[in-house]
Amino acid sequence: MIFSRSIRAFRHVVTSLFPALPAVGLFLLTACQSEPVSYQTPVPAAPTASAPANPTTYGYPNPIDTVTNPGGATSYGVPSPTPGFGSVTALPPTPISTENSAGLRVTAKAAILVDGSGRVLFEKNANTHLPSASTQKLLLALLVTERGNLGAPVTIAEADTWAEPTVMGIKPGEVYTRDELLHAVLIRSCNDIARALGRDHSGSEAAFVANLNARARQLGMSNSYFTNSNGLPSPAGQYSTVRDLATLGLAALRNPRIREICRMQSYPFRMANGSVRMLTNTNLVLKSFPYCTGLKTGTTNAAGKCLISSASYGGKTVVAVMLGGKSPSIWQESEALLKYGLRL
Repeated sequence: MIFSRSIRAFRHVVTSLFPALPAVGLFLLTACQSEPVSYQTPVPAAPTASAPANPTTYGYPNPIDTVTNPGGATSYGVPSPTPGFGSVTALPPTPISTENSAGLRVTAKAAILVDGSGRVLFEKNANTHLPSASTQKLLLALLVTERGNLGAPVTIAEADTWAEPTVMGIKPGEVYTRDELLHAVLIRSCNDIARALGRDHSGSEAAFVANLNARARQLGMSNSYFTNSNGLPSPAGQYSTVRDLATLGLAALRNPRIREICRMQSYPFRMANGSVRMLTNTNLVLKSFPYCTGLKTGTTNAAGKCLISSASYGGKTVVAVMLGGKSPSIWQESEALLKYGLRL
């Protein structure tokens, strides 16, 4: 706690003494830094959602975004599951080898690949309890978007800033919209912003955690338990499984706003003082695989590298989840699973 307060005090001093310090310098001091870019690929970076690529650039057929909004709206304002977009247990599993003729090899502690109907195409330790780090922020995003009114203002409280090390550097009294904060938490995984959204949703961190676990049960995530809004290892006791997180991934894809944000490669976040920070997506598969549509990364010392990734092409949608991986293998192996699921 003393170390965290010292960091915040240092930022305050620097900002006070050097008000004209360039935005780049301030970004290095305060922006979210949880996912260092270490994965290199010979494939050119895929474009943002607003600027589709020339399909020949990648050597793949033209991407087709097949994720739609099937079904009627539930009480949470998201489409109901339909055949073709159901739960992970919708059909019997058809597991494949962790190392086969297709060249698939998974070194993460646990992994699963499901199609849009929830049919399991691959699984490894699918029901093992493991820390899931920031991948649980997809569940936070569901609660926030299902509540609605994303243009509503959120005034930052002191307690929101009690999160390290991955922070945006928001300060008490600053005001942002829910939608702005939602972009930051999904694209750059900022822990202080997760606390702000949780408190705004439920009134306190403790109340939000109760709602988080209740929503997980409603989704069918029976082997998951969360103790905070952001996925950090304190308070202790958090766990999930790749099977449960695949269920969460499918639910996130049914939510139009989450789906839109998670596929963005960058986002210009406007701070309360008017400066703009360009946040880059922590999901490196978005840069290497043009059919990747999200979804969420996570990293802590206890959890290792974690990733819920999704892709769509030719009428097919797949979700791959990995827990307990390492970089750069988690990016490469996730892409390989997505390709396998799409038969590319």
